[in-house]
Amino acid sequence: MGTLDLHGRPLRNLRLSVTDRCNLRCRYCMPEESYTWLPREDILSFEEALRLTEVFTDLGVRRVRLTGGEPLLRRNLPALVAMLAELPELEDLALTSNGVHLQEQAQSLREAGLPRLTVSLDTLKADRFEAFNRRPHLHRVLAGLDAAADAGFDSIKLNSVIIRGFNDDEIVDLLAYARDRQMEIRFIEYMDVGGATDWEPGKVVGKEEIRFILQQHYGAVEELGEQGSAPAQRFRLQDGTVFGIVASTTAPFCSQCDRSRLTADGRWYLCLYGEQGLDLREPLRAGLDRQALAEILRRHWQQRDDRGAEQRLQATDRTALWNREKLHGKPHLEMHTRGG
Repeated sequence: MGTLDLHGRPLRNLRLSVTDRCNLRCRYCMPEESYTWLPREDILSFEEALRLTEVFTDLGVRRVRLTGGEPLLRRNLPALVAMLAELPELEDLALTSNGVHLQEQAQSLREAGLPRLTVSLDTLKADRFEAFNRRPHLHRVLAGLDAAADAGFDSIKLNSVIIRGFNDDEIVDLLAYARDRQMEIRFIEYMDVGGATDWEPGKVVGKEEIRFILQQHYGAVEELGEQGSAPAQRFRLQDGTVFGIVASTTAPFCSQCDRSRLTADGRWYLCLYGEQGLDLREPLRAGLDRQALAEILRRHWQQRDDRGAEQRLQATDRTALWNREKLHGKPHLEMHTRGG
């Protein structure tokens, strides 16, 4: 079973951020005009990231997802992919990207040993994309997806955050886009985490509503019932098309959560809603060996009691998790810093 927390949840899944920088300003993540960035000298080198990942695998981590910010902004990222792909304990290696630089890097990432890729795609309309992300890059994202398809990844998934009044009228079209390209799409409920300072309950399009919209258009939708520790519940249309819904806001899955997040500067967070992270960079750079680092991680995970999404669901007057002032003073609370 490996290392278990107070609720019997194993340490199996690691989100490994490689940068806090991003080249988009999505309204559910980075809606503000200015941000406090992590100091460059604090960012882990590839060798440091690899060493910490090895320690995590000693404790049972078998799945690693590279995140950001936007991970493709990290120079020479395929080199890190190649390092991680060589770890014999890892059963799964993936990367999440906004796709803006994917056209240039898809082939090199695949050749470095990256088997799985997830790309954010919240709209298929260029004007809406620019208004939402404050950048006119939809054409680059779509070109990147074409390049990824040509590169031969084992799996390409799409993530679409659905927000009422913004893109809830595109749910059918987004699924059709994914189906036509043999990509699996996951619709994600708008979450009140990190920098989502504009979040409010009325903007959330819940799992059941998303399912109803698709059922009205496509007919019967079958639930596959195989979620486990994965964030998405998966469904199948009558033609065999499979899609997922991540219902973290209306139906949290804290009881099965086996994931944690390591920021680009080496802070370890056990819950996306958690305020405090454990600094691993300092002991790493102080020269602690693999066994000593593993013991720090083991003790911290064994004390884990986080059920952040479930606690938020019980809030009587639910608004955005953090305000602008707190986020400006504590950049580690930002979604783009801790890797989503």
